[in-house]
Amino acid sequence: MEIIAGGIKTNYMTFGEGKPLIILHGWGSASDRWIKEAEIISKGHALSGAEEFKIIIPDLPGFGASDKLTMPWTVNDYVKWFEEFTKNLGIENFNLLGYSFGGALAVKISVKYPQRAQKLFLVAAAIIRKKTVPKNFFAKISKFIKLFYFLPYYSFFRKAVYKFIIKKSDYVYTEGIMKTTYLNVVSNDIFFDLPFIKVPTIIIWGDKDQSVPVENARLINEKIKKSKLIIIPGADHLLHKKLPELLAEKIVENL
Repeated sequence: MEIIAGGIKTNYMTFGEGKPLIILHGWGSASDRWIKEAEIISKGHALSGAEEFKIIIPDLPGFGASDKLTMPWTVNDYVKWFEEFTKNLGIENFNLLGYSFGGALAVKISVKYPQRAQKLFLVAAAIIRKKTVPKNFFAKISKFIKLFYFLPYYSFFRKAVYKFIIKKSDYVYTEGIMKTTYLNVVSNDIFFDLPFIKVPTIIIWGDKDQSVPVENARLINEKIKKSKLIIIPGADHLLHKKLPELLAEKIVENL
């Protein structure tokens, strides 16, 4: 399905009927990565006789089948888009789930619209942007690599270093306007917004997450008063891909 929001043709998927649960996907992803969870959540509640939910998963602007951006966006631009997206769908109140990059957006949305957000789920959310020794080290490696831009196969070599050594490939695999958008997003430290979240919050994390360490989850849990922390043993950052049934189960239990 498609709808215009913020001047962007937005593709989205829906599952089930009932109170809205809106899922915001991660960077470089799309709505179809969350189909399994959406089906389980909608069917699980219907079969159990509990309150039913309508799962809504948009392709965020610049991703999936939604329009590409014509200029770089910031986190606040995505929040404004979300406001129009829900307005055009006739949604007043909602439950919200944000995964990774989507988690940063979900925090901003929940702080701006505390009267509309009923419950917040943060799944491996990329919220804390504090500089650490490893990050500074990786930044130096990145600058060093750029010295060899004139060599054959430079692009291939650079991507390999990011993927297998630095273990971070979102930026290097992002092109054009989205590259600036990515920098705008990661420069916005959402950590300082956490104490202002007033809605009940469920934090779900894998203890083997190397992209967003589980220590971040514990810190987020401390900063949000009405929050509950669920740590899944053995799970990494790709909870929704590798453990969709278990993740959906945790969501259903806390809706």
